[in-house]
Amino acid sequence: MNSRSFSRHARQVLTVANGQPMGAGSDPSIARSWLRCLEDYHLDPALAQAPAVLEHAHVQQGRQRLGQVLEIAGTEMHSLHQQLSGAGHAVLLTDAQGIILNCLTAPTEQRTFERAGLWLGADWSEAREGTNGIGTCLVERQPLTIHQDEHFRGRHTGLTCSSSPVFDPQGELLAVLDVSSARTDVSRQSQFHTMALVSLSAKVIERCYFLRQFEHLWLLRFHVQAESVGLFSEGLLAIDGEGRIQAVNQGALNLIGAPRSGVLGQSVERFFACRLDDLLARAAPQGSAVWPLTTHQGRALFASLRGQPPQPVWTVPASAPPARKPAVQGCWVDPALQDDFRRAVRVFQRDVPLLLCGETGCGKEAFAQAVHQASDRQGRPFVAINCASIPESLIESELFGYRGGSFTGARKEGMRGKLLQADGGTLLLDEIGDMPLALQTRLLRVLEDRQVVPIGGEPRRVDVRIISATHRHLLERVEQGSFREDLYYRLNGLEIGLPAVRERSDRGALLDMLLAAEAAGQAIVLEPAARQALLDFAWPGNVRQMKNVLRAVVALSEQGRITLTDLPAVVRSGTGGIASAPVAPIERASPALGGELDLAERTALLDLLQARRWHLTQVAEHLGISRNTLYRKLRKHGIRRGD
Repeated sequence: MNSRSFSRHARQVLTVANGQPMGAGSDPSIARSWLRCLEDYHLDPALAQAPAVLEHAHVQQGRQRLGQVLEIAGTEMHSLHQQLSGAGHAVLLTDAQGIILNCLTAPTEQRTFERAGLWLGADWSEAREGTNGIGTCLVERQPLTIHQDEHFRGRHTGLTCSSSPVFDPQGELLAVLDVSSARTDVSRQSQFHTMALVSLSAKVIERCYFLRQFEHLWLLRFHVQAESVGLFSEGLLAIDGEGRIQAVNQGALNLIGAPRSGVLGQSVERFFACRLDDLLARAAPQGSAVWPLTTHQGRALFASLRGQPPQPVWTVPASAPPARKPAVQGCWVDPALQDDFRRAVRVFQRDVPLLLCGETGCGKEAFAQAVHQASDRQGRPFVAINCASIPESLIESELFGYRGGSFTGARKEGMRGKLLQADGGTLLLDEIGDMPLALQTRLLRVLEDRQVVPIGGEPRRVDVRIISATHRHLLERVEQGSFREDLYYRLNGLEIGLPAVRERSDRGALLDMLLAAEAAGQAIVLEPAARQALLDFAWPGNVRQMKNVLRAVVALSEQGRITLTDLPAVVRSGTGGIASAPVAPIERASPALGGELDLAERTALLDLLQARRWHLTQVAEHLGISRNTLYRKLRKHGIRRGD
């Protein structure tokens, strides 16, 4: 630009500064910037000096300070440069002071942009260079385009710059992303597309930086559309262990309808119609499952929660040596289950045998594994044997092992039985009620003597803790003579009755956990109608059946969405619903079972069970007793549902 053009541009700046309008359709932020340049910075629009450039050491310090941002932005800058698909563009990233820390151009055009002052370390703050895309964006804190003559300095009127701010999770300016062009044929209208791309890329950088900064906290992601959860327009909240909001992005503020100052440090329960425990129970390591969430103002959203579900009950008692525990798979959000778990771990630490009772598929093995991992034996062997699935002729060798060549068909090298494999750890005897009577005698001797005698071998000391599990009524089998009474009392140090899925108050959390596990990182949207149908189903096969159904619907889902029509007909129809599940006939005993008090208690129990449709958790809570006590009363009075 020659001196005459510089003077003409300077006169135009002064005219606007004196109150004359810039022209129809001009951005008001430009006039504000020109006034700042004259009145606050005392800049000369006709001065033709080149931008100031920081020393290399200072530039490197700035790059190190924003190393993570530069790493994230690098990929996005390359993508943006490719999307512009043409020569004449430089993609720049500056810090919050307007210092250029990264500049991406075509190799053949690098010299052109350097002559324009766009190179590493150049200071493009508004106070130094007047109105320009980078500096004015920093002051106005909004995306904008500065087109040619809209620059304050006459030296920069050959440039067109579209810039967007990048904010950190606390709402402070972190950087500016800018696309500059030195072409003279660029119109302001042509920059609408460029500006949209720059703003989008800035939002992507913001989102990725947010996700990186709070990997150690729970991350709540939400949007009004389920398919938009996980995209740049989603709302993001970083939540600490007490449910306090530590960071929030602008998308979340827009969706919540609150200012940043009114959100940071507040409990998440203040904004959403959901208890903190219920919210955190939905967490998954990848946060892939999407579920409905409602604000207190009634706004319907869809959300996912990234993080490890809290397991407050999986703690070793104070007497146990400190140890680092691996993650335990399971869902024990139900308060009664949590209480049972705490009691189970405490007695298991003292080498008291556990007997787990419950319907087939209700999670007895998962519960046993969780107890093992929460004890001082975590990291040591956990061995399970299903006494019902092994032929009677083989169960002895499976349990006790044998010496090589001790019988026809035996391995030459012999075999260590399950008891020896579990030495130092835990042995789960699943379906103990189906163990052959003769083998029960040998097991009782092992429990008494703490010695194992492999078939054809010598006695060996063994240190093993026993957890047994069954879906049968062992006392009935004792009365029938098919289960040893002394073994029953030896195994029953503490009996834990695990509820069926239909009886659990944490069915929603269980469903979310299993769905996230089956999704294996895939983003899955579970539509509200489908979710409700899954929650209402009675699940006669319990956790095992729920897991199989979810595995099938995830595999068959179209574009990661599960609708009501994707569910099996028996679940979709609602005929197996919890509310409509048939109640098995109850046998009413005669007065011979006990005195008048026993009869009155039995009658009251029967009436309450029928009124609560055999929801044992609700019955126990109504009576103010634990579920284990309730199970003992049911056995005492001979009350049971039909097998």
